Amino acid sequence: MTTIQNTTEINRNVSEVFAFLTDLNNHEQLMPENIYNWSSTSDEARFTIQNMAKLALRVEERVENQLIKLIPSEKAPFEVTLRWELQAVSEIVTKATFIIDADLNMMMKMIASGPLQKLIDFQVNKLKTVLG
Repeated sequence: MTTIQNTTEINRNVSEVFAFLTDLNNHEQLMPENIYNWSSTSDEARFTIQNMAKLALRVEERVENQLIKLIPSEKAPFEVTLRWELQAVSEIVTKATFIIDADLNMMMKMIASGPLQKLIDFQVNKLKTVLG
């Protein structure tokens, strides 16, 4: 299993960050330009990654103010789990970590780990921008 992650601190209360991330409709704001055909509900999101794959993700688990776990709702190119882990640093600061666990063979790892890291970095930085 390949684990790719990034962490940031956001100047918002943990419950505000959780409320934003728990609704998958908000995740479109965190996506880079190479994501298109976006459609979502609060529990599921479907989109296409340019030159790569179509993905459909659904919320598998929510732990209030701590965790949002997403898994594919349809067959994905490889086994993958996405997690946002939240931790209150103080009343007004939240540590947010975005983690992708992907079951990649050596060939897929060489091809996909760079784009996956870029996606994580982009989303973590965008979350900080959106929520400020």
